[in-house]
Amino acid sequence: MAAPDTIGGPDDGAVAAGRAAPRLPVPVVRTFVRLLGRFVFREDLPVTKQRARLAPVTRPGKVPAGVSATTRTLGGVETDEVRFESATDDLTIVHLHGGGYVTGAPQGWRPWSVPLAIAARARVLLPDYRLAPEHPFPAALEDAAAVWKELTATVDPSRIVLGGDSAGGGLAVALTARLRDEGADLPAGLLLLSPWLDLTANRRTDADLVRRDPMLNPGWLERCADAYGASTPLSDPGISPLLGSLDRLPPVLVQAGADDVLAPDSLRVARAIRDAGGEVTLTIGNDLWHDFPLQAGMLAAADGAVRQAAAFARRVTEPSD
Repeated sequence: MAAPDTIGGPDDGAVAAGRAAPRLPVPVVRTFVRLLGRFVFREDLPVTKQRARLAPVTRPGKVPAGVSATTRTLGGVETDEVRFESATDDLTIVHLHGGGYVTGAPQGWRPWSVPLAIAARARVLLPDYRLAPEHPFPAALEDAAAVWKELTATVDPSRIVLGGDSAGGGLAVALTARLRDEGADLPAGLLLLSPWLDLTANRRTDADLVRRDPMLNPGWLERCADAYGASTPLSDPGISPLLGSLDRLPPVLVQAGADDVLAPDSLRVARAIRDAGGEVTLTIGNDLWHDFPLQAGMLAAADGAVRQAAAFARRVTEPSD
C-alpha cells in the first residue's frame, strides 16, 4: 500500500536533556523487546499476572532536574502529569497509554513522556483509565472523555494535542471522532504511536509480519480485543475507529515500526485521512517494532521520534496570526 505524505525513519540523535547517555544498538533493544513480549504479552497468561510482570519493567525512575512529575485528578480519573518547569506557554499533550486495554499504568510511560515534555516545552498528561476485563468498553472511552471535558473547561483545546500509543491510539481517535460528532471543540492535533485501530482485523494473514514482530502476537491481541469489546461488536467505531468516519479530523502524526503486526493500521488510517481530505504525516521506522518511540533514551531512533512529535505538537498549537 502506498503511504500518504511521508514515510521514513526518524532521524537519529538524543533528545537534549542534560548529558545524553550512549544509545544502544537496534539488535540489543530488539532482544529486550522480544523478551518483554514473551514474558508479559502472552495469551496463556491471566491479565492479573501480565500486569504484575509488567509493573517492575515499567517502574518509573527519577525525573531529571527541570522536570516535575505529579499526580492529579481530572474528570474523576487519576492522571500522571509531567511538566517541563521552564515552559513558557500552556502547551498540553494528553496521551492515552497502550497495553491492549488490559494492562499498563501511566507512570510506566515516563521514559517517553519526560523527554517529550522537555523537547516540546510542555506538560504531558497520562490518564489512568479503567482497564478490561473488569471494565470493558465503553469505560476507557468514557474516562478519556471525562478527562477531556474537565481539562477543556480551563484550557483552550487549540493548545492541546491528544494522542496515544497502541490501544491508547485507538482511544484517542475514537474520542476525537466522538467530539466531532457532538460538535465539540477538537484538539489541535492527534499524535498516534503504533495505533491499534481495527480490532476486527485478522492479524494472522501476514505470516512474515507476524514472524518479524518481536513483541506482539495475534493470539494476545485477539484475547485483549474480546476482553475490551465484551458484549459490544468489535466493529463498533468506538472500539475500531478505523471502521468509522475519519473526516474533519485535526492534523495527525502517525509513528510506527515496520516490524509491527499492527503496522497495517497505521498505513490504513493515514490513507483514509488523506482520502477524506485531512492532513496526515506517516513515519515508518524500518527494522523497528511496536511502540518503538517509548524506548527514548535507549534507542536513537526513539529519540528522533520524540523530537518529531514535539515539533508536531508545537506547530499545530502555534497561535494563528
